[in-house]
Amino acid sequence: MKEIKLKQLELSVYYEKLENGLEVYLIPYSNKNNYYMTYATRYGSVTTEFVPLDKKKMVTVPNGIAHFLEHKMFEQPDGVDPFSFFNQSGTMANASTTFDNTQYLCSGTRSLEENLDYLLEYVNTPYFTDENVEKEKGIIAEEIKMYDDMPEWVMERALRECALKEHPMRIDIAGSVKDIFQITKENLYDCYHSFYQPSNMFLIVAGPQDVEKTLEVVKNRMAKIKVPTNQKIKTKKYQEPVSVAEKEKTIRMNVEIPKVGMCFKFDRTKFPMSDPYVQDLYFQMFVTLTFGITSLFREKARKEKWMSSFYTQIDDCENYKLLSLVAETNEPDVFQQEVLQALKNISITKEDVERMKKVWISSEHKMVDIVETTVLNLYDDLMKYHRIEENKMNLIKAIEKRELDKLIQKLDFENKTVVKILSKKA
Repeated sequence: MKEIKLKQLELSVYYEKLENGLEVYLIPYSNKNNYYMTYATRYGSVTTEFVPLDKKKMVTVPNGIAHFLEHKMFEQPDGVDPFSFFNQSGTMANASTTFDNTQYLCSGTRSLEENLDYLLEYVNTPYFTDENVEKEKGIIAEEIKMYDDMPEWVMERALRECALKEHPMRIDIAGSVKDIFQITKENLYDCYHSFYQPSNMFLIVAGPQDVEKTLEVVKNRMAKIKVPTNQKIKTKKYQEPVSVAEKEKTIRMNVEIPKVGMCFKFDRTKFPMSDPYVQDLYFQMFVTLTFGITSLFREKARKEKWMSSFYTQIDDCENYKLLSLVAETNEPDVFQQEVLQALKNISITKEDVERMKKVWISSEHKMVDIVETTVLNLYDDLMKYHRIEENKMNLIKAIEKRELDKLIQKLDFENKTVVKILSKKA
């Protein structure tokens, strides 16, 4: 087992890659009672065209199948509901699917080794039948319809659809109702055996543990699992153009206060920093100082009261960064003008950068003391960068204003889309 020391954070991550390809990350805490673990596959909703394991031809499966598959993993051949197993020890269990990954997690204070063993067991026991697949379709269809009535969800989907032309990230993670009713158990088995193989997965366990004993539990369970060939799966590659698909869109819904979203599409191949990790630190610095809670933009909005709520979201899509700014406002035109004005007159001082670096470093020290947050942060790093950054504190300290200025100069603020959700009554 290799020890990875997170420098200046007084935390160690123990890592081992098993013979079957599974990557295991164990984080011992001596001063905590609770644990948090996640078992994940690098497979999400955007992968719908691929060559299944041990086959030669590329297939296309329905949109939403990764999310559907996540739901069906909780149906086991012995009839035991995994939630009921975890409930016996007062353990929380859940799962989630994103555009590029699916994770199964549990957290609690008791029975770490038993729950870990069962987590690995049920996620490695697919059980799909014609009957249980059909039963699930109605359940997920209702879930999709529920989200279709939520303005926030509709806004985020519309921004992606308008920003992207080719990439499947423009499609909802859950797919459409029509997509769901096309899924078969054969589709599910193709996806499962292709992407739920150990070499495409990783496990993180954090909490009070003896890492040697934890690793032994993992190895014993994985030894009982039939492992498919560690074959790299061929997936379709998309050529997403630089320009946005639509410049603007208006949607009518049952809303009292209009919502407006602006999505900027940036070509990250033009960013001056070559390391994606460093790129993201600088990009986050730009967003935080321009639109964060202490920014001049937010201060002006508070004084002039032209928006009632506001948030930013950053998404990565192949070689692009999508920056979404979403507000609830009775003055959508004023909001757009103020955003563009803030981007036209970006005023970031060296003092601003140094102050934010101190805030970030302080925040990192606080977060590393929270078991769940530590796991989620490492999870994000493994998904985005396929590595754990040992020197994050030094990377933050090394951020310089002149390099931030170079990045900002490469950002094309004209390449954007605007989505408005207005009341049906208007």
